[in-house]
Amino acid sequence: MVGIVYKSTGSWYHIKADNGKFYECRIKGKFRIKGIKSTNPIAVGDKVVFDIEKKGDEETGVIKTILDRDNFIVRKSVNLSKQTHIIAANIDQVFLLITINNPPTFTTFIDRFLVSTRAYRIDTVLVFNKIDSYEIEERAEIMYLKDIYTAIGYKCIEVSATQNINIDKVKHLMVGKTSMFVGHSGVGKSTLVNAIEPVLELKTKEISDQHKQGQHTTTFAEMFDLSFNAKIIDTPGIKGFGVVDIDKYELGDYFPEFFALKQDCKFNNCLHLKEPHCAVKEALEDEKVSWSRYKSYLQIIEGEEETEHFRTDIWNEDDN
Repeated sequence: MVGIVYKSTGSWYHIKADNGKFYECRIKGKFRIKGIKSTNPIAVGDKVVFDIEKKGDEETGVIKTILDRDNFIVRKSVNLSKQTHIIAANIDQVFLLITINNPPTFTTFIDRFLVSTRAYRIDTVLVFNKIDSYEIEERAEIMYLKDIYTAIGYKCIEVSATQNINIDKVKHLMVGKTSMFVGHSGVGKSTLVNAIEPVLELKTKEISDQHKQGQHTTTFAEMFDLSFNAKIIDTPGIKGFGVVDIDKYELGDYFPEFFALKQDCKFNNCLHLKEPHCAVKEALEDEKVSWSRYKSYLQIIEGEEETEHFRTDIWNEDDN
């Protein structure tokens, strides 16, 4: 039988078969995908072939094959630096939830995530949540960020999951597609999903006032069928995002504003660092390229781990 993985708990997989029925399936023996060193060989969204085994009245499945993926979202494993973790596969689009505070979402995280989705050709929508709770300074920060990302081709939507602001705009984009929702713990993913489809009743928790961080409410990524011809993949809160397997000479291609200037650089293999007559550096000086975006680029190309270390509107020359 052929089906789609809706949930993985590590050893068992909840799979919806082509006949519309759900089966609990497992992997028999060693199962690895060639060329991918992953902590999870099978991810939510994977299309798989499985056999049915009967024990009395109980039917379970054994997964035999993973069908070719259209794409997937992968990041460095939290505990195993040399391995990767596949968050989900076969995704049409990603909604990246962003909050200015409570908890803060830094541009390092946003940019790293956008590099990965662009590398795997997955459309990404930036969703600025909790807009009902912001004062003037936070509203200005949202407008600043929207200007940066809209200018380079990303769709940005301001929403409030609790006040039902622009929920219809998100739903409209989801029709007929498989969408993944991601963001830090506490940005309101589960609350937003509940606003989109109240019958799901996903668990939500309050933000920790002491640390301004969310508490994990989603333990495993899980896919849900929605009532308006859409699928959603809800994911656990992501604290950091490690970019995986992108060559330094290709990295600039995944920054669309850098890619647009690439042909004007003196050298074909320009890394936009210290090379003479670099169009990206010139655009940076002319404030046609965002300093925060360039700093994210430097951090990735130099192999630094993501940290919460700079605001979007401040650039320190000593950091270069």
